[in-house]
Amino acid sequence: MSSNADTIDHHHDHTTTTGIPNKKLIMWAFLASDCMFFGVLIATHLIYRLHPPPGAPDPMDIFSIELTSFSTFILLMSSLMMALAVNAIQKSNLKSMRLSLLTTVFFGAIFLGCQVYEFQHFVHEKHLTLTNSLFGSTFYTLTGTHGTHVAIGVFWLILMYVRSFQPAPSNNDKGWFWRGLLHIAAVIGVVMFSMFAVIGLTHTLQAGEGFGAFLSHDFGLLIGLAVSTALSFYLARPRGPVAFGEANAIDVESMGLYWHFVDIVWIVIFTAVYLLEYL
Repeated sequence: MSSNADTIDHHHDHTTTTGIPNKKLIMWAFLASDCMFFGVLIATHLIYRLHPPPGAPDPMDIFSIELTSFSTFILLMSSLMMALAVNAIQKSNLKSMRLSLLTTVFFGAIFLGCQVYEFQHFVHEKHLTLTNSLFGSTFYTLTGTHGTHVAIGVFWLILMYVRSFQPAPSNNDKGWFWRGLLHIAAVIGVVMFSMFAVIGLTHTLQAGEGFGAFLSHDFGLLIGLAVSTALSFYLARPRGPVAFGEANAIDVESMGLYWHFVDIVWIVIFTAVYLLEYL
């Protein structure tokens, strides 16, 4: 891989007769079907909201628009970082791509942490479950499906990030496989500890307690986060030429399509589910 390359040459990619790379075409086809799937879920929820049965819960009494607005902003920022990752790999800037991917993963973990806290709050404080009302069934199915897509995307980004350290064949690094598995585990640890730290911090702030209370309650989480982060950085040290380069730009671009789709779907969900009562 040449570090001075300014553009990506896609002639290495297998393309269809339309000139679109196969991987991109498959991703577009998947996203089109997924768009219809989310359309059905959103339409089902809206039909219920427009014609609620007697005794249905009032969304104004359940939703915390401030927290959801914050998580929406975080997800939008993750989309920006994903775009920067695509731009970086197109310019063969591997270091910048890795940093942008990691930031996208971190923002995705914060979003998931906010969503998990929100679900816990709705169940324990608002007594809204998946089975006790049609509102709960449609709400949890819709937002839970989207959250699953975000979680899959985060895991996919982690694999792509670690894969970018795979040594080139000329490097003859026989310990890469086990080191790669450890690297994946370390980054997943960072994600999980970050997510639970967000849940703990949100719970502490919602309870009216200070940051000191969070430190005393969740100090073990912060230690785990620090250890996982240190291990991840240690495993990310340069070890010679890598196999990840211009030919892998199509993989990052396909991931970018998926992540932007997930963000756009959330904007629609946020508007149709959370902001509907304010419109």
